[in-house]
Amino acid sequence: MLGSAIQTICIYAIPLIFAITIHEAAHGWAAKQLGDKTAWMLGRVTLNPVPHIDPVGTILVPATLVIMSALTGGAGFVLGWAKPVPINVRNFRQINRDMMLTALAGPMANLLQAILWALVLKFAVIMGINERFVISVAVAGVSVNLMLMAFNLIPIPPLDGGRILRGLLPNPAGNLLDRIEPYGMLILVILMAGGGLSLFARPFLEMGEWLVNVVL
Repeated sequence: MLGSAIQTICIYAIPLIFAITIHEAAHGWAAKQLGDKTAWMLGRVTLNPVPHIDPVGTILVPATLVIMSALTGGAGFVLGWAKPVPINVRNFRQINRDMMLTALAGPMANLLQAILWALVLKFAVIMGINERFVISVAVAGVSVNLMLMAFNLIPIPPLDGGRILRGLLPNPAGNLLDRIEPYGMLILVILMAGGGLSLFARPFLEMGEWLVNVVL
């Protein structure tokens, strides 16, 4: 069982680090394009994972989930996060619109990565590469990115989905969402405990399975 857990960690580590790093770098890049260079000046618009690593969200939580999945024989349900990219909304020309676009950049980066991992898988199949590790990493790349995309699109602040919803709502409703934000993580914990997170993520997981099946 321990060997299986270590193998699973090795398979998920590569796509997970890329998924989280590029997600955060995309936020910083989008903010820079929209007028806020805070993240760029602090070195957060980079593909180097070190500046983005959060010891708990990037290492401890994903590793624990992967080990639990490996030991119980369940499907690899992996979530994680990095240190939030610093944003100074006063530098945006249109705060609500630009904050929404900056938030959207992260999940879109994960969607593009899922597609790229699917293309890697397709290339491996075409080239007759049957190495199990390569195939497993590519499949994990698809699922990890779609899971992170699903999690971040939950329309509860401070997640990206909450920021996107805030940008779409008129001020009275948006102000109500702002008041909910301090309780956002508590709401997420309740959703996870009640199975609500799985219901939200299921369509994205099914999308990943469909994408892998199409490639194979």
